[in-house]
Amino acid sequence: MATPLLVVRDPIALVTLYLAAKRGLLPFNVYVISAVTIGCLGLLTAITVGHRSPFVAAFGARILVLHVPMAFVIGRSLSRNDLLRIGRVVIVIAIPMTVLMVMQYFSPQSAWVNRGVGGDMEGAGFSGAMGYARPPGTFSFTNGLTLFYGLAGVWIVYFWLTPGKCNRLLLLFATGGLILAIPLSISRGLLFQTCVTGMFAMVVIARKPKYLTKVMGAGIAIAVALAAVSWTPAFQTGLTVFAKRFETAAESEGGLEGTLGDRFLGGLIGAVFNATDLPIFGHGIGLGTNVGAKYTTGRRTFIIAEGEWGREVGELGPLLGLPLIFVRVLMASHFLWLGYQRLTRGDPLTWTLLGLGFLVIAQGAWAQPTDLGFYTLITGLVIAALRTSSKPTAAKRKSRRPPSPSIAGLGSVS
Repeated sequence: MATPLLVVRDPIALVTLYLAAKRGLLPFNVYVISAVTIGCLGLLTAITVGHRSPFVAAFGARILVLHVPMAFVIGRSLSRNDLLRIGRVVIVIAIPMTVLMVMQYFSPQSAWVNRGVGGDMEGAGFSGAMGYARPPGTFSFTNGLTLFYGLAGVWIVYFWLTPGKCNRLLLLFATGGLILAIPLSISRGLLFQTCVTGMFAMVVIARKPKYLTKVMGAGIAIAVALAAVSWTPAFQTGLTVFAKRFETAAESEGGLEGTLGDRFLGGLIGAVFNATDLPIFGHGIGLGTNVGAKYTTGRRTFIIAEGEWGREVGELGPLLGLPLIFVRVLMASHFLWLGYQRLTRGDPLTWTLLGLGFLVIAQGAWAQPTDLGFYTLITGLVIAALRTSSKPTAAKRKSRRPPSPSIAGLGSVS
């Protein structure tokens, strides 16, 4: 069932968009219109002057035509109570996820907890260090685990900043789980994401010093969790392996400067400045996905580029790819500004969620279904947090469609 599960969310998105249209909840704003327009044009150019495969083109276009609007429908449908319930569920899931992760980390790849897709005995773990593989948790690859703990991290921060919205004992266990997950994931991406989330939290505290007193107890609790976790053999082994992973990566990529400068920023900048070397309409939407590569070449590989911006420009060409990148950056920046405005009014939820959402919206991968799913979810949560109030009035609670924050001259975000 691995292949059909790649598009398991698409029927849900189709039905949701249909119901939203019937009820007048289908979003029409500059972001949705731009994404759908680029997706439809990309579909046409792919089957006429690109790779000429309708299946691959449809697989690529569905990202823009279905999932970007779906994110806005999620944002328009959820209440503030819905958001907090989702956050608490993520906190609860983080605890058994960590247990599973520990089991996968210390088990051979042939063990049942590491069984790969379709019963693959080589296991679902990915190359790590010192003979340890990166565990995938409940996902088919490690990227899902990294994104899940990134999502758990922003909710952990929010609930520590706003006491009383989540059970303290559950929150403490989830915090310990996140601390343990960082070294056991052998993922530098998770460490980087956790640091970004922490920086967003520091802005909350700096902007509203009242939160400092609220997190003092949290700081003590986190210190206790860290001390308890750090004495465990699992954490100590994971830290040693994680350090070795950093060492070997530094040797191959030139240290942190090489990783962030050449691999990350260089890939993003190169995608923009090398766009003129591509065909005007690119090689065809969908070709840069693993499905597109498998369908056209018979093997899973990065035909166009591993980075998201490079894939988008390579598939769509400079005429459509560069505007898509601009729309994504504009959306992320606009939400960041609105989130900061909410923060100044005493509501830190949107800003905290953007600790994960900002980078995911601006340049998170869409070609891989797990990444696409997390993009759709976190974008929807950010929009819902913008649309709802932390202290709803009685009238707003009864209202089916509360007013949305507007984009100056461009309509409504939801």
